[in-house]
Amino acid sequence: MGKKVIILAVSLVLMFSVGCATQEWVKQQIDPLADRISALEKKVADIQSKLAALDARTSKDLEAAQKEARDAKAMAQEAMNMSKNSAMKAEEAMKRAEAAADRAEGSLGKAEMSSKKAQKAFELQQRK
Repeated sequence: MGKKVIILAVSLVLMFSVGCATQEWVKQQIDPLADRISALEKKVADIQSKLAALDARTSKDLEAAQKEARDAKAMAQEAMNMSKNSAMKAEEAMKRAEAAADRAEGSLGKAEMSSKKAQKAFELQQRK
């Protein structure tokens, strides 16, 4: 009977010494994961910051394009209201209005392109 108790005691000691995870071992296993999660969180925060900046810039470009379009329309209206005696002035104002409208359309196109690129970049980054 004494042999059985000794064998049982040795078995229990071995089982508890090998089977339990120490705090240090758990820390070693979790630290790399925590570092990776922190890096990913930083990347997401950077992407969100860049997206917000791009959205603000796109909104600003869109507002500028809309203002140019309104100005162009006003210039065109002014040109149409000019008398026949000032036909040359009206033609010049019309050309400026058309140029402003062309710039406004170009700005609007750039703003829309920037918005699409930002959305695509955000979606691509989210997939990573």
